[in-house]
Amino acid sequence: MIRTLLRVLGHEYAQPVRRTVTLMTITAIAEGLSYALLVPVLQTLFGSTPGDCLPWLVAFGAAVAVYAVLRYGSDLSGFRVGTTMLRGMYYRLGDHLARLPIGWYSAGRVGQVSVLAGQGVLQAMGVIAHLLAPFISACVTPLTIVAVMLSFNWHMGLAALIAVPVVAVIQVRTGRALAAADAESAGRGQEASARVIEYLQAQPVLRAGGRTVERFRLLDDSLRDVQRASRRTLVSVLPGVVGLTLVVQAMFTVLLVLGASLALGGDIGAAEVLTILVLAARCADPLLSLSDIGGKLRGARSELARLEALLRTEPLPQAAEPVQPIRHDLEFDSVTFRHGNRTVMDDVSLSVPQGQRLAVVGPSGAGKSTLLQLLARFYDVDAGAVRVGGVDVRMIDAELLMAQTAFVFQDVYLFDGTIEENVRLGRPDASDAEVRAAATAARLDEVIERLPGGWQANVGEGGASLSGGERQRVSIARALLKDAPVVLLDEVTSALDPVNEAAVHEGIERLMAGRTVVMVAHRLRTVQRADRIVFLDGGRIVEEGSHEQLLRRGGRYAGFWNVAMTPGTP
Repeated sequence: MIRTLLRVLGHEYAQPVRRTVTLMTITAIAEGLSYALLVPVLQTLFGSTPGDCLPWLVAFGAAVAVYAVLRYGSDLSGFRVGTTMLRGMYYRLGDHLARLPIGWYSAGRVGQVSVLAGQGVLQAMGVIAHLLAPFISACVTPLTIVAVMLSFNWHMGLAALIAVPVVAVIQVRTGRALAAADAESAGRGQEASARVIEYLQAQPVLRAGGRTVERFRLLDDSLRDVQRASRRTLVSVLPGVVGLTLVVQAMFTVLLVLGASLALGGDIGAAEVLTILVLAARCADPLLSLSDIGGKLRGARSELARLEALLRTEPLPQAAEPVQPIRHDLEFDSVTFRHGNRTVMDDVSLSVPQGQRLAVVGPSGAGKSTLLQLLARFYDVDAGAVRVGGVDVRMIDAELLMAQTAFVFQDVYLFDGTIEENVRLGRPDASDAEVRAAATAARLDEVIERLPGGWQANVGEGGASLSGGERQRVSIARALLKDAPVVLLDEVTSALDPVNEAAVHEGIERLMAGRTVVMVAHRLRTVQRADRIVFLDGGRIVEEGSHEQLLRRGGRYAGFWNVAMTPGTP
């Protein structure tokens, strides 16, 4: 497991881990050797001159003190290395998740990532801090005590040594039996987490349907699956726990019978038998703890395996020698893109000259948003090429591509912080004057004036304390502050009230000025001023031209326009 940890995190952690493991092993040996001093203590105490045990008691106390110091040092080292590795794992996981293609984040993976990023990381990284020292002590201390017993009386030491391979076999078999149960339990837990998130997100729909007091069947089924998986795990672990307990008790019984037999035969004294039994009792406690520690280690190993599998997920490849575009025109060259078994874009070719505006319209599911996502390289195309400034986006450094692109989407996500902090995400090093100017251009200043706290007003998680139109204004201000040469707009005025729609339109006009723009809209009033319009349907361009040209043709776009202009149509 340690090798897996180092493989996941990197070998820069190898030396601190090796140092910690060595210190923990020395501590466990010191614990076992301190028990060896019980032999002369008990021999003199039950001998003819009990007073002679005082020096041995002092030696035993000194040995315990040394062990305490070593234990403190090893535990402290474990905590330090554990917290360092925990921090490293969070950074590694966060960096990797940020590099994965957006298409990887399917609905089914929400629960998986949430469990792994929380419980999974803590459980896997807690091995060094919380489990390694008890595990080493449970393995090494009994072996040290058995070595002491062998040196003291080989008959009874050999009898105790026979239990070692039996305990090892039980642990290995229990681990194998639990592997499948652990995997199933983890899978059921991730599914249940996803269903809980789904249940919370579905609250508006459930309440609107008057189902607030009813159970959510999918969630109930998932929780029942978790319960059944937990029962199967419990049933799988019971034989190992019972078997280990029986072996330890049998070992103690054998030593008791053997000691009594040797004492009756005159080969060993009663004090020596008592000493051996005391040492055997000290072996029993760490051995019995192996079941609990082993179960926790198996759980941590399973979580670590899942973390490793996640970290092995290939991100979008980066060019070995990135190319920096000097222009900001856009081009789709015979682009084909598939999502699963569905072809979302089929041999699409179009271009947007620098500084011009392209509007993309069409029915739902036509591939409009996908077109924007391919421009931003949220996915890689299956065939053809997407170019910015004549350079394939696959040859542009990811950070540079993001720096040259500003996004305004229909669903705006704001971080739990102040309005100013959310606007500054566009360009963190911007001056206060630049931030205020961007807010004014987006008409966000009107929102700030009426909010308690003004710029320092907290927007809540996801921007929950703001309306949809207000969140959109923050998004536009952020994009204006970023001042990127390419702007991508996706349904930015959908479902806004007239006041917010007018404000957002004004901010969008300022954002688009002098930039290369691709906009997706259902409300066709927003696309009239585009330099060119393409109509997508079924992943193909079926019409393209200016607004007036497409109306004169009387085709699909004209049909959409007539419906949009019908009174009462939003």
